[in-house]
Amino acid sequence: MHYLILFLLTCQALLATQTIHSSASVFLESTEFTNSKQKTQGKVYGFQGDLHLDAHEIRAGYEEARTDTRQPPLSEDLRTKKLFLRYAYAPNDTWSFNANTLYVAKDNIAPTEHAKAYGAGVTFVPHKKFSLNLTQFHVDYGTFHTRQSDVQLDFKTRIDELRLKLTSLTHYIAMEDYTNDPFTKNADKNYLSSALKLHLHYKTYHFGAAAYTGKRLFAVMDEGMKIQHHAMEFDRTYAAGVGKDFGNFVVRLQHVYQRAEEIPMQNKNVIVRNTKAALSYRF
Repeated sequence: MHYLILFLLTCQALLATQTIHSSASVFLESTEFTNSKQKTQGKVYGFQGDLHLDAHEIRAGYEEARTDTRQPPLSEDLRTKKLFLRYAYAPNDTWSFNANTLYVAKDNIAPTEHAKAYGAGVTFVPHKKFSLNLTQFHVDYGTFHTRQSDVQLDFKTRIDELRLKLTSLTHYIAMEDYTNDPFTKNADKNYLSSALKLHLHYKTYHFGAAAYTGKRLFAVMDEGMKIQHHAMEFDRTYAAGVGKDFGNFVVRLQHVYQRAEEIPMQNKNVIVRNTKAALSYRF
C-alpha cells in the first residue's frame, strides 16, 4: 500500500503547481482454466493511474485476484494482491529513462508471496516513427531469483485518420537458485520468447492484437505493470481487443488465449482463457 500512498502524494504535489495530462482506469477480468490440476476459474480486478508532467511520467497500479482451486490437491482457494509503480523521465525527444518496482503483497498458495521486482531501462528515439527500449528486471522470489532482459521496438505511422503502431517485443529470462526448490526444479535455466503487437486507432475506435512465440516463465509483462508469478510455463499466447472513445472515457474489451505447462507436476496443455473489460477516464 505504500506504493499507492507515494503515488497519491506525488500527484497532489504536482497538481498544485502544474497543468498536466492524466488518466485513471478500472478493470475486471474473468479467467477460465482447462486441464489444470490446480485451478478452475477466477476473477481479477484493479485500477491503474498515470500522471504526465512535462518530461516526467508516473504510473501506478493495484491488482487483486480470487481464483477457485481444486481441493484436493490444494486446501483453499487462491487470493493474490499486487502493487506496481513505474517512473519515466524524458530530458529530450531522443532519450528517456524508466525505473520500475512491483510487489506481490499477498499469495496464500504459492511460495512467491512477497516477491519484489526492480527494473531500469532506456529508450532511444532516432526518429519520431521509431523507438527502441531496453529494460532489465531483477525479481527476488525469496528461494530463487530471475533476471529478465526486454527489447522493445516500436514503429508508428499515420494514414489520414488511421494511426498505426507496430511493436516487436523480446523477453529473455534467466533462472537463478531454482534447482533445489520443488516449486521450480522442473524449470529450464533460460527462456526466450518474442511477441508481435498491432494497435490501430481510427477516429474514436481502437483495435489491438498480439501473438507470442517461444516459452516464458515468471515473466514481468506490460512494461512492468504485470507479473506472472506462478509456476506456469507459457508457450503460446494470442490476444485481441477492441475499444471505443466516448468523450474523455474509453471502453475496452480484450480476450487472451494462452497455453501452459504447470511445471511442479509437469502437467501440460493447460489452457487459460481470459476476458478483460476496462474503463478509462482521461483528464
